[in-house]
Amino acid sequence: MFPSDLDIAQAAKIQHIKDIAEKIGVSNDDLQYYGKNKAKLPLELIDEEKIKKAKLILVSAINPTPAGEGKTTVSIGLNEGLHKLGKKAIVVLREPSLGPVFGMKGGAAGGGYSQVIPMEDINLHFTGDFAAIEKANNLLAALIDNNLQNKVNNLHIDPRTIKWKRVMDMNDRALRHIVIGIGGTANGIPREDGFNITPASEVMAILCMAKDLDDLKQRLSNIFVGFTFDKKPIFARDLKAEGAMALLLKDAIKPNLVQTLEGNPAILHGGPFANIAQGTNTILATKMGLSLGDYVVTEAGFGADLGAEKFMNIKCGYGKLAPDAIVLVATIRALRHHGGAKKDEYNTPSIDKVSKGFQNLEKHIENCKKFGITPVVAINFFPNDTTEEIEYVQKQCNQLGVKAIVSYGFAKGGEGTKELAQTVVDIIESGVNHFKPLYDWTLSVEEKINCIATEIYGADGVEYSSVARTQLKMIKELGYDALPVCMAKTQKSLSDKETAIGRPKGFIINVREFEFAAGAGFIIPILGDMMRMPGLPAVPASEHMDIDNHGKITGLS
Repeated sequence: MFPSDLDIAQAAKIQHIKDIAEKIGVSNDDLQYYGKNKAKLPLELIDEEKIKKAKLILVSAINPTPAGEGKTTVSIGLNEGLHKLGKKAIVVLREPSLGPVFGMKGGAAGGGYSQVIPMEDINLHFTGDFAAIEKANNLLAALIDNNLQNKVNNLHIDPRTIKWKRVMDMNDRALRHIVIGIGGTANGIPREDGFNITPASEVMAILCMAKDLDDLKQRLSNIFVGFTFDKKPIFARDLKAEGAMALLLKDAIKPNLVQTLEGNPAILHGGPFANIAQGTNTILATKMGLSLGDYVVTEAGFGADLGAEKFMNIKCGYGKLAPDAIVLVATIRALRHHGGAKKDEYNTPSIDKVSKGFQNLEKHIENCKKFGITPVVAINFFPNDTTEEIEYVQKQCNQLGVKAIVSYGFAKGGEGTKELAQTVVDIIESGVNHFKPLYDWTLSVEEKINCIATEIYGADGVEYSSVARTQLKMIKELGYDALPVCMAKTQKSLSDKETAIGRPKGFIINVREFEFAAGAGFIIPILGDMMRMPGLPAVPASEHMDIDNHGKITGLS
């Protein structure tokens, strides 16, 4: 029987983090230690000249099944494979959220023999970055309600217009819509409020966009709070909040160094979701990796219609980055799903369903090419995949001018990804890829949304609710219409209808409402009923977790 992810991680011989740092030329004195196995890296190590020479590899995927298709596992495995080829590589990933860990998905440290360790620490609190983000976010919330209550320096904020919510890193649907300030005048002004999950907060988005502490403070100061009774916009800077918020984030802004199972360097930093935020690690972490390695493997959340699109249209713009290659992860089970297989049929071989489901992969390949990059398809291998199904996918990809390589990273680590790694190196060295963003930020908001909807999703057009049109007018009046667009959309479909599997056609994208993250620097069109605070499933993953008297953890995946 194949061991669990946790069993593999606990059996691994973990190296002291100073030895991992030495492999990438980082001195012991530069490390900010969090025990023996984790450390933070100082921002002074970022070198813009070295960044220009290093190669950036983005790992994305087709639209996933609920369990995900293994982007993180492939990313880590690819990093191990590059090391097997003698390359100086670093994998740069997001940090896991406790919501999915205790909810449905489980941990996010890779899987099988392609993991980052210490797996338990990474999935549980790690270096406290998420806690710092929560505190900074909730400090602003407290300052807002304190200003409503006090007569001194009162900004006369209209409570009905306040957009800022509190956050916590846990799935708790009961906190989506709440009433605060009840119980008498000493307890504040009664008003409606709510909680978002920490990865969906603007502070998380800001941390991932910031280029240094000064930029972090500037972005925090630009957070939009609401309006006064006479319609004047109020920002975090009006509450003098940015200095204290940045103070709480003074360590969280530094990327975290850990290691893979094979003792290779890995950087984890930031963790925004991709369906409601930008879905990529911090610009600082990516630049840190590019400063310390020759190849950097990074990933973007959910399908390429979400995380990868935002990576290339938003993150690359702010970070002055350009991917040299894209690895598009597909699984045979996901192709069966997009071909009409039900959940209990995902593991049942069916060349018919795979052939029907291939259209989803085909669309994502087309989308990557629109950014000037011919992707490499990584078929993340599962034991129930048949040779016939795999060869079909490889043949169809070949007809599109794309190589499809089977990745055995889960079962074999770096040994199982050497062919994938060599293929990626070859396409980078061939010079065929020339990255270009999909749209110009100076286009109107409607033009940018239409571009994403028609070019990436394959929609026939876009419709706006009356609420969305009113909010769009406000966005333009505030001068934010030149910002890039961060679509909030279901990850389950190329469209905004989660049941529309495969490659939907003849549909219209519906913008229900708008939000905007003035500090992070993007506009958020909300397609459908997107939730910023998920709920737990009927049987949460937490029910199977435990710890014994010796501190040994079980049930974490």
